[in-house]
Amino acid sequence: MARVVGRGGVRTFYRDHLVGKFFPPDVQITSVSRTVGDNHVVKELFISFAHMTAIDWLLPGVVPTGKPVEIAFCAVVGFKDGKISHEHIYWDQAGVLVQMGLLDPKGLPVSGAESARKVANPSLLRRRM
Repeated sequence: MARVVGRGGVRTFYRDHLVGKFFPPDVQITSVSRTVGDNHVVKELFISFAHMTAIDWLLPGVVPTGKPVEIAFCAVVGFKDGKISHEHIYWDQAGVLVQMGLLDPKGLPVSGAESARKVANPSLLRRRM
């Protein structure tokens, strides 16, 4: 739900939306995988927390619900000339909305925390023949 460009935009976003604001006291961050290339790092994370504070970049306009949230994030960080050139972060927004009770998954190809748990624990995946 957010897009920032340039050094100033990134600094402002981290200052105003992440550092000291996104991570509630009960947050649990689990590293799932990391892939390193010549100019990129790809990191998968599983993050869980109770929605106790407003998170305007993730749930704009949604007052804290106290509900548990589980999200799988994928961050792609690129480097150029020894500096970070970009950072792209992806997650299942529909799954977050289902967990908040803001989206009814009936008839839609979405789930709530179930899909995030499968990223963190591949043994939950069903094998198809």
